Amino acid sequence: MFKKILIANRGEIACRIIRACKELDIKTVAIYSEADKESMHVKLADESVCVGPASIAKSYLNIPNIIAASEITNVDAIHPGYGFLSENVYFAEVCEACRLTLIGPSQTSIKQMGDKIAAIKLMKKSGIPVIPGYNEALNVNDSKIFSIARNIGYPVIIKASNGGGGRGMRIVISEESLKQSIMTAQREAKIAFGNSEVYMEKFIEDPYHIEFQILGDKYGNIAYLPERDCSIQRKHQKLVEESPSFIIDNNFRKKIGKIAKKVASIVKYVTVGTVEFLVDKNENFYFMEMNTRIQVEHPVTEMITNVDLVKEQIRLAFGEKLTLDSDKINILGHAIECRINAEDPDKNFISSPGTVTELFLPGGPGIRIDTHIYSGYKIPYYYDSLLAKIIAFGANRDEAIIRMNRALQELEIGDIKNTSSILKKIISNETFKKGNVHTNFLTKHIFKK
Repeated sequence: MFKKILIANRGEIACRIIRACKELDIKTVAIYSEADKESMHVKLADESVCVGPASIAKSYLNIPNIIAASEITNVDAIHPGYGFLSENVYFAEVCEACRLTLIGPSQTSIKQMGDKIAAIKLMKKSGIPVIPGYNEALNVNDSKIFSIARNIGYPVIIKASNGGGGRGMRIVISEESLKQSIMTAQREAKIAFGNSEVYMEKFIEDPYHIEFQILGDKYGNIAYLPERDCSIQRKHQKLVEESPSFIIDNNFRKKIGKIAKKVASIVKYVTVGTVEFLVDKNENFYFMEMNTRIQVEHPVTEMITNVDLVKEQIRLAFGEKLTLDSDKINILGHAIECRINAEDPDKNFISSPGTVTELFLPGGPGIRIDTHIYSGYKIPYYYDSLLAKIIAFGANRDEAIIRMNRALQELEIGDIKNTSSILKKIISNETFKKGNVHTNFLTKHIFKK
């Protein structure tokens, strides 16, 4: 097993990885920016190295400094978490050149699935169901874009080829806004991902966003775990996730799971990843993308399977054989996760940095908290606004909802505006309780005028 791992990330996911390493008796090195020197992950790690100033580009995306920190501390592996460099092909190449194991898939897998256009083409060629669309980079000055959209049929959605997290995406309902939407998506994609390429798909109305956790080893063994339902989103950003899905029965689970497994086999996938699908009201399902990293919402899968995904990720990267069998995984209950973000819902979700003057985290039966904040912690404005994840587990969905409602009522984060007020409305909504949670749920049931 690895002796020492550097965590190339921050926040709650860095803390989560450090805890998994401790249980595996692996030493850890935290990297941090000057703005993060008092962050929890720095306190939890065995060693820490400052890799630059507050700016992401000069710290958490600073590959030379991160590699230097790895060499100075003599680690044998790097865990990138999610975001930042977790799906960066060049970083994977540099790690390999420096004989450092990147705890993630191969360069080839990242390359194949990181470019959404190339991934969809590959899946379509392999017989995987994909969303109808135009899987080529769009040129806003090409008059053919109008006929392409008409052939697909409005509404359409513009997506960033190297995108994720809702950035570089625009829904277009008519020809009048097509050109402007493409240009806006291109600008967002360039800023967020350094690549302005966008493509066009049919916009599936009222779908469910369903994803399957995939695990693979270096010997070709692949398993999938029960699905997560991530349909509740704001601007394509997930707010609430749960497992299992209310709409998926055992037969449907096996049907989609086998396709997810086939996707992973096509790219010879190793370690932990996620295959995402859209499911329409007629139970047609379409491959959307594959994330070649650990997901923010991985805890709900852990809660209902009793599988520690971060530990599995580390073991598989080290070269151990996969011992999980999809057909033998039992669903133990139901889990729901709510993301607590430092955003002000009353001011269009504007970022809300500041000092946590007091903190009360919920507890009791069936409640798990993944966080990096503490009383007195200063939340910087440079980074993602995620403060904590509350995961509620119950014997069934109703019990998980009741426990989540209790946990949200108990939560107090002094002087920091956060999303808990919106989450309370979601969890107590009667439509949510009935499981009718399409991707437009917030617009129809929470933000309706």
